[in-house]
Amino acid sequence: MIHELRIYHCLSGRLPALLNRFDTITLKIWERHGIRQAGFWTVAVGDSNQDLYYLLEWESLAERDEKWAAFQADPEWIEKRAQTEADGPIVETISNLILQPTNFSSVK
Repeated sequence: MIHELRIYHCLSGRLPALLNRFDTITLKIWERHGIRQAGFWTVAVGDSNQDLYYLLEWESLAERDEKWAAFQADPEWIEKRAQTEADGPIVETISNLILQPTNFSSVK
């Protein structure tokens, strides 16, 4: 099992729009594609309260590549993403890390 940590750095004031998009659109599309989330977090204390952190679970990089490509090409996702950004972009930058557990990690 590998985990992917994605950090979305939102444009100022746009985090609520991103949270709403995940809650009402993205997660339903992920479910259809078999994309498994391990959790979502916002920052209560830290450098920026305009960031969204989340973890995805993958059996392998091959699974990630296949399912993520299918999601990105999904016509509903493309349409809904464009609709939610009609007032302008939501995310300024994305940080993406593929994490591999250590031999002493409680999460494998």
